[in-house]
Amino acid sequence: MSGLSDPAGSGSGSGAGAGANANAGRGDGLRPVDDDARALALRLLGQARHGALAVIEAGSGHPSASRVALALDDDGSPLILTSALAAHTPALAADPRCALLLGEPGSGDPLAHPRMTLQGVARPLKRDSDEGRRARERYLRAHPKAALYADFGDFVFWRIEPLRASLNGGFGRAWVLSAADLARIRGSPH
Repeated sequence: MSGLSDPAGSGSGSGAGAGANANAGRGDGLRPVDDDARALALRLLGQARHGALAVIEAGSGHPSASRVALALDDDGSPLILTSALAAHTPALAADPRCALLLGEPGSGDPLAHPRMTLQGVARPLKRDSDEGRRARERYLRAHPKAALYADFGDFVFWRIEPLRASLNGGFGRAWVLSAADLARIRGSPH
């Protein structure tokens, strides 16, 4: 199963125009998704070593955000490692819907720099599965110091299965990428 699936059918298809018209005719200022948007999304995803994870807090139902380190699975889906002591772990266990904000503000106005919010569903990975071992390997390659705690019993690897993304390339440059748009970049090197 691909982490970049499109269960809602919000832009399936193949070929150069797949997903390209997802934003066309909306009248909301969003640009049609094109190769430049997908290239920017790939760059943001490929350069991300951490992001802001947003979850729905278990019990209260309020939104909560925290910083997480991340790596990419072989299809470009984000992988995170969480501790049971972190508030986002029970939140994801109770409601796996989440969002991950990626992008680094540079000098000057932070809103002038590209950023992307992936919306998706987080899935815990079993340590002894092939997928769990692959996630551990990829994560530790990106974050070698995490080897100090990655195997503690209260730590869990999660795979975030992207459903869509809100991409902002700076002032006046905004797109909504469907799962199909995101799937087009999964074969690119990250």
